[in-house]
Amino acid sequence: LKSSPSNNEEKEAQTQLTKSDELQRLHSQALSAYQQEDYEAAISLLDEILAVCVWDAELRELRAECYIKEGEPSKAISDLKAAAKLKNDNTEAFYKISRIYYQLGDHELSLSEVRECLKLDQDHKQCFSLYKQVKKLNKQIESAEEFIREGRYEDAINKYDSVMKTEPEVPIYATRAKERICHCLSKNQQATEAIKLCTEVLQLEPTNVNALKDRAEAYLLEDMYEE
Repeated sequence: LKSSPSNNEEKEAQTQLTKSDELQRLHSQALSAYQQEDYEAAISLLDEILAVCVWDAELRELRAECYIKEGEPSKAISDLKAAAKLKNDNTEAFYKISRIYYQLGDHELSLSEVRECLKLDQDHKQCFSLYKQVKKLNKQIESAEEFIREGRYEDAINKYDSVMKTEPEVPIYATRAKERICHCLSKNQQATEAIKLCTEVLQLEPTNVNALKDRAEAYLLEDMYEE
């Protein structure tokens, strides 16, 4: 305005100023909603601000936190990926993305994202600790799957037992391990054990196709055709 006080520009400047005041007000409300744990309201307010301030990494990180609290991990990942691009050396965003993928049971993508964090800072304590855990788990699962391909079912069962010991806190890994052990037992003609373990998996995931198929194979071995 000071450099060029023509009517047109004054109008435009006043409009922008009004808009920026409004956005600051929305920002305060969003932070207040977040602190009061009203994440749904915070997301709604942040949506409005980010429609204008598209390149604000910190707002995206805040909205990602709200999405995590609301149980919407894929939306959180989307915001965190944007934040990782918008802010240089954003190790925190890569760490959070890796953690979310890990919790969802996607150990391969988790490993890929935590490596990005360590490329930026090889001494990052949280990322290094997560990297060690995911790498160990990833190696065990790959090794177990290799045994299955080779028909070494006993070895695969032992390896999946190790997977459950490596990650006892995130339930999805135990469920996946049991599903694969059931597959091995069925292939190994150990029908009774296979039926028991597949049933355990199906109580947690009634529509798990792999467990249904493997239990069916085990029932055939036992001549239980109706089942």
